[in-house]
Amino acid sequence: MARSTSNAEALGAGQSSVKKAAYDRFQQELLAGRLRPGQVVSQRELVQTLGLSIGALRELLPRLEAEGLLNVMPQRGIQITTIDLPMIRDAYQMRMAFEREATLFAVDRMPDAIIEEQKRMHLLILDRLEAEQSTAFFEESQEVDTGFHELLIDFTGNELLIQAYDVNSIRVRLIKLDRITLSATTLPAAFGDHLAIIDAILARDSNQAANAMENHIRNARERALAI
Repeated sequence: MARSTSNAEALGAGQSSVKKAAYDRFQQELLAGRLRPGQVVSQRELVQTLGLSIGALRELLPRLEAEGLLNVMPQRGIQITTIDLPMIRDAYQMRMAFEREATLFAVDRMPDAIIEEQKRMHLLILDRLEAEQSTAFFEESQEVDTGFHELLIDFTGNELLIQAYDVNSIRVRLIKLDRITLSATTLPAAFGDHLAIIDAILARDSNQAANAMENHIRNARERALAI
């Protein structure tokens, strides 16, 4: 009986791993631009793109549709989520709630050494901005940008918040790819916002930190809506 239970658990773990791999592959294709917002594809095309069986795809579709990443249209195909004004407003409203909470948690508990390292990384990028404006530099800057937000969220240790943030972050990253990229123009403003958040956390000032994060998310949302 124990052997049967063990086999069942192993089978379940294997199926879960396959589903996660399929989900991750969809996300990679989406963020790489090989699946484009608003694009309509057939199930056969999506199977070929993701390297899945038709059965695996049909198991994946309900999750992707529930998370707002695509829309299954009977007899017409599958439409990848469209980036429009309501989607931008909704994504940034959720981001505001998640990151404000994470910022307040960091004020209370994040060690100075961790946040001081973030400040050092941000200042280093800004110091290098005038001398380095290559593709590699802006990719590194984007990693610092993304890493800062993920650090705040992950530090909460709240799995429900982390999972919800991860889903919403896919929408936010799509918006950024479509409408906002770090450049010599946008980088100083974005990193300036980050530094204001960092300084408020170091000062252990909850109100200032929350206001700084809210201001940052509003600025990012307005840049997305303005284009």
